[in-house]
Order: sequence, then C-alpha cells, then structure tokens
Amino acid sequence: MTTDRATSSAPPSRTRLWPARVITAIPVLFLLVDSVMKLLALPVVTTSMTQLGYPAGLARGLGVVLLACLALYVIPGTSVLGAILLTGYLGGAVATHVRFGSPLISAVLFPVYVALLLWGGLYLRDARLRALVPCRTFERPTQG
Repeated sequence: MTTDRATSSAPPSRTRLWPARVITAIPVLFLLVDSVMKLLALPVVTTSMTQLGYPAGLARGLGVVLLACLALYVIPGTSVLGAILLTGYLGGAVATHVRFGSPLISAVLFPVYVALLLWGGLYLRDARLRALVPCRTFERPTQG
C-alpha cells in the first residue's frame, strides 16, 4: 500500500511537467480574465448578459463563483474538485449558447475547448487521475 500512495503523489516527470503547465495556464488565464471582467461588471459583460437573456446584476455573482472554482482548480489538493465545478460552470455556458442559437464551432463549443484544456492539463499533472483514467496504447497484431 505504501508504494501506491508514493506513486500517486509523485510529481510528474519533466517531460510532462512543462506541457502540463502550458496546457493548464491557457484556460486558467482566460477564466481569470473572465472572472475579473465579471467582478468589475464591465459594460461589455453586462451588455452580453442582457443579450443572452440574463439580468446584468448577475455578473458579479458569476464572477465570484468562477473565481472560487478557479482557486480550487489551481490548488493541487483540490484541483480535481475545481475541474469538476468548472466543467459544470462551462456546461452552463454551452447550454446558454445553444438556447440563444449561437454559432456551433465558435461560441457553443468554445467552453468545451476550455474544459478539455483544463482536464488535459490536470491529466498530465496528476498521477492519481492518470491511474483512474488510463490511456492505453493499442498495438497492431503481428502477421506471421
């Protein structure tokens, strides 16, 4: 049992660490900017929310929720919980754009792309997640 615990908390290898940091930084920076814009209730945010059918007063509340989920994601001990909560948050964005009739590739699926980057970075960083969801390579059968 000791070896399982040691391998699950072992840091990622150098070949995984830098790609993991880059893949993680992209959505984190994007969501951080998004949460700050909501917290400041910038006119572009309130206008967009009104156009999507939400009250402009919800902007600050959504900014707080997003910032809290993002904080959970960047703390290593709570990163899986943060990823799950951010996935739910981004799912709401997908539902909103589907309801509004936004373009599929650019607007509806954009939150999905962000979620894939969140989970991809976490997958490369966290050995426990890799053990839970292993990626197996398939070899071609040899002809003989």
